[in-house]
Amino acid sequence: MRTVRTEAAVIRGTGREWEIAELDLDPPAPREVRVRMLVAGLCHSDEHLRHLPAGTLPVRYPMVGGHEGAGVVEEVGAGVTRVRPGDHVVCSSVPACGTCRRCGQGRQNLCELGGNGLDGALYTPAGGYRFHAGGQDFGGMSYLGTFAQYAVVGEASLVPVGPDIPFDAAALIGCSVLTGWGTVVRAAEVRPDETVVIYGIGGSGVHAVQGARWAGARHIVAVDPVASRRDTAEELGATHTAADAEQAHRIVAQLTAGRLADHCVVLVGTVTPEVVSRAVDVIGRGGTVTLAGIGDPTENTVQLNGTLLALRHKRLQGALFGGVNTLTDVPLIVDLYRRGEIQLDSLVSGRYRLADISEGYRRLHGGHGVRHLIVHEHDPAWPRRNGWSSASSCWPG
Repeated sequence: MRTVRTEAAVIRGTGREWEIAELDLDPPAPREVRVRMLVAGLCHSDEHLRHLPAGTLPVRYPMVGGHEGAGVVEEVGAGVTRVRPGDHVVCSSVPACGTCRRCGQGRQNLCELGGNGLDGALYTPAGGYRFHAGGQDFGGMSYLGTFAQYAVVGEASLVPVGPDIPFDAAALIGCSVLTGWGTVVRAAEVRPDETVVIYGIGGSGVHAVQGARWAGARHIVAVDPVASRRDTAEELGATHTAADAEQAHRIVAQLTAGRLADHCVVLVGTVTPEVVSRAVDVIGRGGTVTLAGIGDPTENTVQLNGTLLALRHKRLQGALFGGVNTLTDVPLIVDLYRRGEIQLDSLVSGRYRLADISEGYRRLHGGHGVRHLIVHEHDPAWPRRNGWSSASSCWPG
């Protein structure tokens, strides 16, 4: 086994920009796997690393970004049983060992290996870091670091998929699909004939819409200020759309004769007290609000009237990684994709070189499309073979 060199997009501290760095990557230790990353998803969670107030969360810098990706297994360490060289894999942003107490309870999204992906040290027996440069150790976001051309990760973070699944689609499954679809189907447990409101039709929200449709919801109300995202939600199965919470409330009240919604799923980019309050207001008696978005960690974003919660039997819950089990839900999502029951390909709005990561995020934050991807270049002929235009860093989907 040998050390390899890799390019990676790294963040060196809060308030810093993404930087492209050359790193040394150690060979895989026991229960570890080296993956040649081919596609990585641009997600808001990685951007949060750039804007967190110092000391609010246990983030360790420098960090290789990227927690959503897909690639090919190149090399495995001793004791690896889940994958072998040549396998195509989805990188899961939360590991699932399958043997700890939480995994034994069927709550693999709370696997005890996933204690602190913001540190980036591997959870494997050898522990520590595999990326290095200039005498520094670099962690990998969510134990992954998919913004690197190559990464060494624990086998519990990988799920093999068939070679017929495009890497673009596989990359999305590992975080945004499972988070959105899972929050509705697994965490909220939406049932047929129910009314569901979804706040935020971004990278995860679009899959929440698809999850609600798959679960058999009667009314699916998608809420987003960006018109193009509302249009996308309708294409994916939303029965109604609204530009803001007030409009959504009026729609739901009319649809349900005043009973209001059974569920509100919150997947906005930044959760605020107003968003939470509006979500609780739009559900009726016995309704549930499920929070899966991230807010300011220095702010208490839940400020509610407990008496009304009790008298109306309302419930507010958080959801990590959609409450999914990657070992069973990734194969399920792949099967739904093969059968055309979940759309992935049409949601890719742009593809970027690693060097253009900041441009990709600029377009994402500007509301241009839904999903943006980094496509890693592994040889000089890559741009020509993949149809890149020399005039633009963005390869439209």
